[in-house]
Amino acid sequence: MTTPIVIVGAGFSGAVVARQLAEAGIASTVIDQRGHVAGNAHTERNDNGVMVHVYGPHIFHTAHEDVWEYINRFGEMVPYNHRVKATYSGRVYSLPVNLLTINQFFGRTLSPVEAEAFIREQADDSIGTPVTFEDQALKFVGRDLYEAFFKGYTQKQWGLSPTELPASILARLPVRFNYEDSYFNHPHQAIPRDGYTPIVEGMLDHPLIGVVLGRAVTADDLAGAEHVFWTGPIDEYFRHAHGRLGYRTLDFAAEELTGDFQGCPVMNYCDPDVPFTRITEHKHFAPWESHDATVIYREYSRLAGEDDIPYYPIRLVKEKEQLLRYVEAAREARGVTFLGRLGTYRYLDMDVTIKEALDASRTFLECRASGAAMPSFTVDPL
Repeated sequence: MTTPIVIVGAGFSGAVVARQLAEAGIASTVIDQRGHVAGNAHTERNDNGVMVHVYGPHIFHTAHEDVWEYINRFGEMVPYNHRVKATYSGRVYSLPVNLLTINQFFGRTLSPVEAEAFIREQADDSIGTPVTFEDQALKFVGRDLYEAFFKGYTQKQWGLSPTELPASILARLPVRFNYEDSYFNHPHQAIPRDGYTPIVEGMLDHPLIGVVLGRAVTADDLAGAEHVFWTGPIDEYFRHAHGRLGYRTLDFAAEELTGDFQGCPVMNYCDPDVPFTRITEHKHFAPWESHDATVIYREYSRLAGEDDIPYYPIRLVKEKEQLLRYVEAAREARGVTFLGRLGTYRYLDMDVTIKEALDASRTFLECRASGAAMPSFTVDPL
């Protein structure tokens, strides 16, 4: 590589770093093995004009004002309040579990105070400190709600019994004792009017940024670069020297239909005998548009193979032990910084990805100005 700065990956992490460096007068080359930018946030319109989230739905939500201002520089963000429904045992419920869900499921008309007391009665108070996902759920909401909305769905999503998963996975799932059914509670929630891909294209549209698509690179290919920002899988950089880190991947069974298939953007299927985890209907992610046609994805989760797109880092005991070895190797490496969901092997929302890329860019510029070495990580991945 002859370009001093090489950025591997044209998703949000790579695009933000490239843009920030370009605006500081530093040229870079962004390389991605896919034929498009925006990574898994890639969107495109089908023949009927429906905006399709090609790799599954992406909802932008943030409490970071600087991130909100930044993404709005590159495209029009339209307010969007994400709502999810769930089918269990032939009935449809509201998610996240809220007062309506509780009253629907138990056939009650409880007030918020009554519902909170009722769920405390359902909860298993014999569990001290939860260790597993199942422990956490039983202590949190009791067996009935756990088995209806969490057990089967989780087993399909992760391919493991909830007794094998850590309690921390469930810790971020809320139960609300009011009728608020917005999936997220951040002050800024939106989807770009023209999709995510034009936003990333806008970030990369600068004379100091070169973009190379459809090319896979290895660490050896990058030996001539002054510095590398690697946003691909960290284990791939080291040629899987300590084994492959585990990911879940997704298969989508797409279907183009007419009319309105399910009346909402996402319907979870919680019954364990239904093989898919959810159905997404893409036109509902742009409620400001009107389409006679519709596109649905039935979503199936499985363990990622060597040639699959990695979606969710597993981060169980085996993977964390491997990650530690890769982190140690990364800290010994020179001239490379690992960034993003794959580079740090963490589940990150888009806004956190952008914020960490902004911070990494700032750190790089400071290090370059002072002559200090750029660290391998700007956020501890462990």
